[in-house]
Amino acid sequence: MTQLFGVPLQALLGQLLLGLVNGSFYAVLSLGLAVIFGLLNIINFAHGALYMLGAFVAWMGLQYLGLNYWIMLAAAPVIVGLFGIVLERLLLRRLYKLDPLYGLLLTFGLTLLIEGLFRSFYGVSGQPYSTPALLQGGVNLGFMFLPIYRAWVVVASVLACLLTWFVIEKTRLGALLRAGTENPKLVEAFGVNVPLMISLTFGFGVGLAGFAGVLAAPILQVSPLMGSNLIIVVFAVVVIGGMGSILGSIVTGLGLGVIEGFTKVFWPEASSTVVFIIMVIVLLTRPAGLFGKES
Repeated sequence: MTQLFGVPLQALLGQLLLGLVNGSFYAVLSLGLAVIFGLLNIINFAHGALYMLGAFVAWMGLQYLGLNYWIMLAAAPVIVGLFGIVLERLLLRRLYKLDPLYGLLLTFGLTLLIEGLFRSFYGVSGQPYSTPALLQGGVNLGFMFLPIYRAWVVVASVLACLLTWFVIEKTRLGALLRAGTENPKLVEAFGVNVPLMISLTFGFGVGLAGFAGVLAAPILQVSPLMGSNLIIVVFAVVVIGGMGSILGSIVTGLGLGVIEGFTKVFWPEASSTVVFIIMVIVLLTRPAGLFGKES
């Protein structure tokens, strides 16, 4: 059996693929955070709760309305995004001229409210969500048996991330978004409805969290607390990649998922803390993050 650093090659390749799955969730969630912070300067601590909300919307659509996975994969991000727009218009819009810390405190309170509401109705044990029939089973790669659904999660997440990066960085719409947040009065002079554009941007960012929640539902049990631990890691990913950096969130999310997977092979005890160790090192050497711009 081929070995590398005393570890079977099959184990390393297996952890590489499993790390990519976790990294896919990190990338999509941190991308949503980066879009919201980079364009609106809001630290959205409710992102984990909105990720959970996306999973619950998919579960309720199947449980109560009989809507399958594919319908909810399209509908849940829209529903979560609309909910985000309501939050932005009613609450967050009042805080734009204040210190970002106020937005952090408000969204933290929203997290407790949303999680508490779902916990009171559904408890904390979690609800099962079956894998769609088209994506059941797996593929024998020789060194591991790869579930088809996990491969789909990686592909769908990467496509969503690349599409988001392209729209924001390479299109006229993305240029308007960036200009509208930096100099809203100038953009409004050209007839652009900047407040509406900001609301839609926030809705899109939280819609990405809802999309990740639907992807996670068949892998994890749908639980009110499913986003509470993940959001801490995702914030670390955003800090490492650079606050507001779209490309940094994508690359760092996928990369840290792989590093976390390899750590489980060589040093299992450190696998839950390796992301935070890397964050400390990055902050000490490059405070703006790997892809962030120095002030």
